[in-house]
Amino acid sequence: MTRKIWVFDTTLRDGEQVPGAKLNLYEKLEVAQKLKKLRVDIIEAGFPSSSAGDFNAVKEIAMKVGNTDDIMITALARAVKADIDAVYNSVKYAEKPLIHMVLGTSDIHVEKKFRKSKDQILDIGVEAVKYAKTLLPDVQYSTEDASRSDFEYLWKTIEAVVKAGATMINVPDTVGYAEPEEFGELIFKLNDRLKNLNDKVLLSAHCHNDLGMATANTLAAIKNGADKVECTINGIGERAGNAALEEIVMAINTRSSVYNAYTNINTKEIMNTSRLVSSLMGLDVQVNKAITGDNAFAHSSGIHQDGLLKSRDAYEIISPIDVGLDDMELVLTARSGRHAVKNALEKLGFNQLTETQFEEIFEDFLKLADVKKEVYNHDLYVIVENYYAKNDTPSEEMIHYSDNFYELIDLQVISNTNFPSASVKIKKGDQILESSAVGSGPIDALYSAITEVCDLDIKLIEYKISSVSRGKEALGKVKVQVEHKGEKYVAKATDTDIMKASAFAYISAVNSIVVEKLLPVV
Repeated sequence: MTRKIWVFDTTLRDGEQVPGAKLNLYEKLEVAQKLKKLRVDIIEAGFPSSSAGDFNAVKEIAMKVGNTDDIMITALARAVKADIDAVYNSVKYAEKPLIHMVLGTSDIHVEKKFRKSKDQILDIGVEAVKYAKTLLPDVQYSTEDASRSDFEYLWKTIEAVVKAGATMINVPDTVGYAEPEEFGELIFKLNDRLKNLNDKVLLSAHCHNDLGMATANTLAAIKNGADKVECTINGIGERAGNAALEEIVMAINTRSSVYNAYTNINTKEIMNTSRLVSSLMGLDVQVNKAITGDNAFAHSSGIHQDGLLKSRDAYEIISPIDVGLDDMELVLTARSGRHAVKNALEKLGFNQLTETQFEEIFEDFLKLADVKKEVYNHDLYVIVENYYAKNDTPSEEMIHYSDNFYELIDLQVISNTNFPSASVKIKKGDQILESSAVGSGPIDALYSAITEVCDLDIKLIEYKISSVSRGKEALGKVKVQVEHKGEKYVAKATDTDIMKASAFAYISAVNSIVVEKLLPVV
């Protein structure tokens, strides 16, 4: 029988402990609303005793996000009265509030951090739970550094706080020390005793990623009886991060027969939530990150592309649509095989090419791919046009595709505090088009100038810049996402000049829109 796994999201507490990732009140509210739409069961909204700002943020989330009974709102407290009061006074406005407290159980924490005896620490925990129960019915107790604790003392603590009224017990691998078999065995033993003590108490796992095993340890906990998992969006968090929500959820969904479990998560909101958290916190998601990385559903290997085109399940175990993406992405590079290139050409309407014609066009594609790294659909149009021109195709049969596309000739960008401005010179067919614009910043000015030249209704959705090499000749990589008539288009470009890279990426996105207008009507 499958059982529900509760999802406790701590992006706004543990995730926000990443240096430089601090959110303001309005940003926290936006993330919390998105987590509610994602359908997490519990949001840990902050650490209210740490600052007035954090207290107010937790309170606002409790009032505006926790105003329905389909989600619990909690916040973290140490096992001291002042912290517990701060949590209570901030979360009490929610329909379903929860007090969460933490206290160490390992010898390292008891003896070196608190400098008290084990009995003293146990008594502090019990008294804290008893006090919290006078305020709210739901109390979670976290046994910090559980994975490095003496098992019998750990159980003695859990037994005592459950008898004192704790309704949830959380077992953290605080420093990412555990490994899956070991952590799974720990959860199994605790679950066996806990369910005999009080089968209504939820057992939870909170794993860190210091050795890269946070998701594996969390999944091992589920297999061994854990009722609840604590995680963050994109796996962000202290040091190497926490277990990633999206990895746990999609593992349960994909291998349901292994875990015999399910979650309430609306998986189609995973990518939207990931992008929002990444954008607001300024934390880029590594490109090869499972589920939410840019390349998670992108295929550039010719062998893989060939297999996917023959049967999706050859190299795809998760449909990108299930996590909120449009579809898989076949990236055309020098590693792409004939099958992928032919498929892309056929989608553009070139489905009458002979084998000889295709082979010559494929050779031209490889030459361009070696130089440009990634080839877009508008590049394919130009390759085909150049092929026809080179082979003296009669003019009445030849379509001048390049007349529809835009090419950057020159640009000038002035960045200052008063009037950031940009001027561009762009070629379209035989025309040379020029435009100038001012903006709120240099990129805004540059994109405004390009948009004016192209005369298209375009909205910039995402702009991301990163370095792909080091030193004076470092390449800047720019990724943009734009929207036109409800459709989204993504493009990337690299250059040692980040303004040029920004212009190239934006113009590639514009040309992708033009391609849609050229596509044959099916």
